[in-house]
Amino acid sequence: MNRFLGHVTNRIDAKGRVSVPAQFRSIIQTAGHTELYALRSLHLPALDVGGPELLTRFDKRLGQEDPFAETADDMSFYLHADGGFLKLDGDGRITVSDFIREHTGISGDVTFAGANTHFQMWHPDQFEAHRTKVRERLAEKRRQGELSVPAGGS
Repeated sequence: MNRFLGHVTNRIDAKGRVSVPAQFRSIIQTAGHTELYALRSLHLPALDVGGPELLTRFDKRLGQEDPFAETADDMSFYLHADGGFLKLDGDGRITVSDFIREHTGISGDVTFAGANTHFQMWHPDQFEAHRTKVRERLAEKRRQGELSVPAGGS
């Protein structure tokens, strides 16, 4: 299985486009995607981005809800009205639209961060701050014995 791993920061060009990192583009192209589904994270200043299967995965979860319940309406709104498709051009670039900028604060550079089955787009400063917090939280959980690492790990 191809996974989105690592992080790369790329500059937005004068036309407002940014290149998706080569290692991420390879996964996207292998899957035959020319469009990516993007969704504003509920709890982070980042976008979750993946192929159409990302939307399909969320739609399957939505299908488990009572269609007349408020939760189903909220999930549908979130997935369909607050998400959207991003077009990849022939050079593997996407346009950094207002949809992206408003939620993330991205302006000159974009940090692409792997998230296994999809990737995230971040303002570089927000990414670094989040990365620091995540490492601190996990280190504290490990110190408290709430998190174990398999044998051979550090």
